[in-house]
Amino acid sequence: MEFLPKEVLEGLRAAQKREAAKNARLRVLAGGQIWPVLRRFKGGFALDADQVTTLRGHVDLYDGPEHIATCLIVASEIQGRELICTVKRETAVSDRAALDFAREGPRIAGYLPEM
Repeated sequence: MEFLPKEVLEGLRAAQKREAAKNARLRVLAGGQIWPVLRRFKGGFALDADQVTTLRGHVDLYDGPEHIATCLIVASEIQGRELICTVKRETAVSDRAALDFAREGPRIAGYLPEM
């Protein structure tokens, strides 16, 4: 890649960035703004540093239209062209309230008729 002209190299990088953002299903919602997640790893995720330069606090993580988690970002730093966000806490979102008691016995989904 070193033998390519600077303009061509920048064009390739911009195209790769657009393609990665288009194909990314994971998105971060914070302060009414949405940013695509470039990659996710244990303890955090990476965003495009050209779109956002700092991010801290509570954010919501979406997989397409589905809200999957709330995260607490404690640190963010720019490495290369990415904003690396370090997450202290990630809590999965559930569609029902948490139980404050233990269920007893098996959960029966339905009965089969006798033959």
